[in-house]
Amino acid sequence: MIAQIRGKLIASTFTEVVVDVGGVGYRIFIPMSTFDTLPQLGEEVTLLTHMHVREDAIILFGFATRQEQSAFELLITVNGIGAKTALNIMSCMNVTSLCAAISSGDLKTLKKISGVGPKSAERMIVELRDKVDAIVPEAPFLNRNGEPARLKEVEDAILALGQLGFQGPKVQKLVNEVALELPENERSTENILRKSIQALNK
Repeated sequence: MIAQIRGKLIASTFTEVVVDVGGVGYRIFIPMSTFDTLPQLGEEVTLLTHMHVREDAIILFGFATRQEQSAFELLITVNGIGAKTALNIMSCMNVTSLCAAISSGDLKTLKKISGVGPKSAERMIVELRDKVDAIVPEAPFLNRNGEPARLKEVEDAILALGQLGFQGPKVQKLVNEVALELPENERSTENILRKSIQALNK
């Protein structure tokens, strides 16, 4: 199995690239997120790859990061979602937002993706909901835009810190990070507040 390709980038579009490796040009299909990271033509590029074998073809899919590769390989395990559909999904949403939507059961957002119908969206949620946190550990605490979706305990801790004179985006970010680091059964307002104050006083 070909797991990685490194060579000279000799052609690229939004959906595919050709990489020259020792005189052999490999055609590799990519998501938009990977296209955004590509170097100039003629420069060296390294892509993590997934080799998809069909009866009539061997197709390479390439990714800039391990996170993208893992998300793709997870998506194609869902019944009814093929490799091309999975790549399209990843071109419509970044990995963090996608995992957040699946984790939160955001059927409305997933159905908006071109090529994904209601049944496929439902299967993605049912089959992957408990798996996406292996790719994006903070996924259960993010909204569909991949931004922090604060728990009530986090909101209460932020309000309490504000009364103590600790305010602003940096404080809010720290409190969210503290909450993520705590085990789920220890995410009380008191624990989050105590750990946050300790971090702020360092």
